[in-house]
Amino acid sequence: MSTSSAAVGVTLALFFSHIATLFVASVAGLGCDVPEQGSDLRVLHVNSPCSPLRPKTMPLSWADSVLQMQSNDRARLQYLTSLVAGRSIVPIASGRAITQNPTYIVRAKIGTPAQTLLVAIDTSNDAAWFPCAGCLGCSSATYNPLKSTTSKGVACGAPQCGQVTAPSCGVAATCGFNRTYGSSSVAADLVQDNITLATDSIPAYTFGCVRKTTGNSFPAQGLLGLGRGPLSLLSQTTQLYRSIFSYCLPSYKSPNFAGSLRLGPNSQPKTIKTTPLLKNPRRSSLYYVNLLAIRVGRRVVNIPPSAFAFDPNTGAGTVFDSGTVFTSLVKPAYVAVRDEVRRRMKNAPVSTLGGFDTCYNVPINVPTITFMFSGMNVTLPQDNFIIRSSAGNTACLAMAAAPESGVNSFLNVIASFQQQNHRVLVDGPNSRLGVARETCS
Repeated sequence: MSTSSAAVGVTLALFFSHIATLFVASVAGLGCDVPEQGSDLRVLHVNSPCSPLRPKTMPLSWADSVLQMQSNDRARLQYLTSLVAGRSIVPIASGRAITQNPTYIVRAKIGTPAQTLLVAIDTSNDAAWFPCAGCLGCSSATYNPLKSTTSKGVACGAPQCGQVTAPSCGVAATCGFNRTYGSSSVAADLVQDNITLATDSIPAYTFGCVRKTTGNSFPAQGLLGLGRGPLSLLSQTTQLYRSIFSYCLPSYKSPNFAGSLRLGPNSQPKTIKTTPLLKNPRRSSLYYVNLLAIRVGRRVVNIPPSAFAFDPNTGAGTVFDSGTVFTSLVKPAYVAVRDEVRRRMKNAPVSTLGGFDTCYNVPINVPTITFMFSGMNVTLPQDNFIIRSSAGNTACLAMAAAPESGVNSFLNVIASFQQQNHRVLVDGPNSRLGVARETCS
């Protein structure tokens, strides 16, 4: 075995050990049954000790899932590519990365009486969709519309049916769709039923009721779309939540793995710096912002303006996304950031680890990285851009270059690892996005 391979093996062993120690704490002491209040939902990491979706073989499975995040991100970026390119996409589905390994989940209660599902939250998707009873290829946890007194199908002539791309009408004249995405095909109907989030009841919410799926791209218990499209949570709850929400994603290192999703104007930050949201008519659901520059430590690195330029025609620009794990920068931007990190490390030997190309066995001499947006700077501490082994003797820059071909080569994605322990506010009426440091773990 080569020296570099041995180093990687030691690093992975240390990482596995670190993750295992996070789960030796008693779940009973974590407050997993804390009731949700008002419009504030608890956000769980899928591998949280409080998450029922956590694999039983937790230490190894969690470590494996972290190591797979890089490859999952590539699938997620393919999904975002299809969105910005304006190609035909499953209208009520998300990218393979979030569906195969949903990172953050919330509890949703559907129907009367309520049926509880743990659904992934996705800021780049419009609609909600849940696996329905009798679904072929779905998990055992499903929603049964026949057991809800408030469930009803959406007719083909209903306005909501017109918000679905290429709807189909069955014998019962209900609105449905059949689509293919990645390795999966999905058949679903549009349904309306009451949904309860925390203690808020939302009547006649429109979502996809999945009847059949093949392949491996289907999520365990469904998805709640937080995008800006017509079937999104924001659009369907304008009167209740005023198209305002915020979330704080917990750190993967926290034994609690719990953050929060706040819906509506109440309890939102009173003072928070914001940046305007940009409109892309070809993909109105995505949260585009104007990234101007990046600062490594105190130095603004030399990046051509074209790397950040917003272009609705090509989909180029910068988006915030909860489904991608590690921030992806177009190649000129990433190389500039990476090279500045390496410059500050002087002659320290650099190594690779999986998809990370800038790793060291000594402390990384970069205290902060700042994303400089129009009207707002977001300064990240090391925990938001460095990933470490348990002993702390191996550390990697936790960002990546965007793929060099296709629409992704023009798209910068500010991802969940960089968003951890920050309150991200979406203010629809004022078309702005805010970010503030907050310890939510």
